[in-house]
Amino acid sequence: MPATSTDLTSLRIGVLCGGDSPERAGSLASGGHAHQALIDAGLDSQLIDPASTHLCTLNRRIDVALLGLHGLGGEDGKIQGVLETAKIPYTGSGVLASALGMYKPTFKNLLVQELIDTPRWIMVDPRISVESNLSAVRNTLGFPVFVKPSSGGGSLAAGIAKDEHALRAMIESADSEEYAEFMVEEYIQGIPCTVGLLEVGGELKALPVHDVEPKTEFYDYASKHDPSLRTEHCPSRLPSPTTESMQYLARRIFDKIGAHGVLRVDFMFGANGRITVLECNTLPGLSDRGNLATMGNAAGIPYPTLVQHVVRTAFTKPSYVP
Repeated sequence: MPATSTDLTSLRIGVLCGGDSPERAGSLASGGHAHQALIDAGLDSQLIDPASTHLCTLNRRIDVALLGLHGLGGEDGKIQGVLETAKIPYTGSGVLASALGMYKPTFKNLLVQELIDTPRWIMVDPRISVESNLSAVRNTLGFPVFVKPSSGGGSLAAGIAKDEHALRAMIESADSEEYAEFMVEEYIQGIPCTVGLLEVGGELKALPVHDVEPKTEFYDYASKHDPSLRTEHCPSRLPSPTTESMQYLARRIFDKIGAHGVLRVDFMFGANGRITVLECNTLPGLSDRGNLATMGNAAGIPYPTLVQHVVRTAFTKPSYVP
């Protein structure tokens, strides 16, 4: 193991990406970009796909893991637990914060306890009939609503249900999806925004707020991956009191879940000035044109430098992280 953990030139960096979650394709792209940035900087980097790698061999191959995984198995604390057990430093948050950030019902309950605005929601209960679920939504939330997996990202398997007929179809098709559990949320129409937090030189830095105008019905998987389907603003076009409030809330959420090193918090800015928290991402995508890179660039942090800052977060964790 290198004597100086922050001297990246002496580290064998393993970029973990791919995996077997529904978000595998995005993870491979994200990890590939980060890996190339490290190679271009003259650093020792190798791509590692947990779906085809015996993880018990990692401590013989790498000194640090840069996590470019997305979704189930990568962001929910599971790979973090493996790396903790193997005593391999890894980027980003620990097991507990990763699990809290990934599982939206628990995360949203924490927001409610902190009096932080988040869309009202109920869970789709597979133990009761579709009719009973529809009745619960009708009486609790009304329509339209937004349906999404309880643990997932990238807007996969998510969408707007404008009425009971549409919601019925989404609930009935949920059985065929790769996600096991779904939630129904109050639909908030507005401007999607995101705030990135990144540890730079031992200090947590709030990056400029990023907002987007999707050309699709909502900020879906297609518009997140096809620049022609969205218009981005970073720094945000919103008033500074609004963006400062989002940055403040993002820091509160970082502390509340016990995040480390890097975090992205997603908001919706409603037409009436409402700022509501949608979710958080303890492993923001690392692609060179992704939200984190865009916010970093607006803060004067070039993409290759941003990736190296993320790697260094592996060595600044407290001695014990739950």
